[in-house]
Amino acid sequence: MKPQYITVGIAALGLIIATIFFGNAIKNRNKADNTISVTGLGSKKFTSDLITWSGSFSKNNFDLKSAYDELAVDKNVIAQYLKSKGVKDNEMVFSAVDIQKNFRSYNDSNGNYVQGEFSGYNLTQSVSIESKEVGKIENISRNITEIINRGIEFTSSTPQYFYTKLAEVKQQMIADATKDAKERAEKIADNAGSSLGSLKKATMGVIQITAPNSNEDYSYGGTFNTSSKEKEATITIKLEYQVN
Repeated sequence: MKPQYITVGIAALGLIIATIFFGNAIKNRNKADNTISVTGLGSKKFTSDLITWSGSFSKNNFDLKSAYDELAVDKNVIAQYLKSKGVKDNEMVFSAVDIQKNFRSYNDSNGNYVQGEFSGYNLTQSVSIESKEVGKIENISRNITEIINRGIEFTSSTPQYFYTKLAEVKQQMIADATKDAKERAEKIADNAGSSLGSLKKATMGVIQITAPNSNEDYSYGGTFNTSSKEKEATITIKLEYQVN
């Protein structure tokens, strides 16, 4: 066989192989593109069943022991007051005492800061409450002036609200979001004259917990509102289906 015929034959064979490969590539690409991606939403409103609240109180005195004794008296008054309102011993925790030395300070004629003479000790202690009796603790936090009226320098924080059955809520939301996404995909496929094939991919978003009807922003890492007793949780599920 002449060399030129061999060369032509090899070239023709190469062209046939390339054509087959290119055809399969187009087929596989079209198959990969023949998908539907949808996002479903699951949401749930609920009421918090756990509350935490804290407050702090302090005393000032030149003598450290006297400051401790005065603070201990205030601690006892606060503990008895909380118990009288129905707070159990295991629901309240008193922190360790924080001690700060105070000094009179001033700026000299050149504007330099000068730490002056010792002006006494400042002792601060806090009390924290965690309870499932949300309404009861709410009421205490709102009427804390009753402690202040007893001559105690008490600073109250804002209550924080939590939900102890969040795992159960999350499972239900995932199921609802998945169902919502599938129904969307089925409707899209049906409108296009197709049908859903197998599920190729599922991606779950992070849970977002906000106050109902609020304008709180969602966070990439998830939002967890603790300032509202009433809450609304949402989660998204993204599904990708093959289309027949």
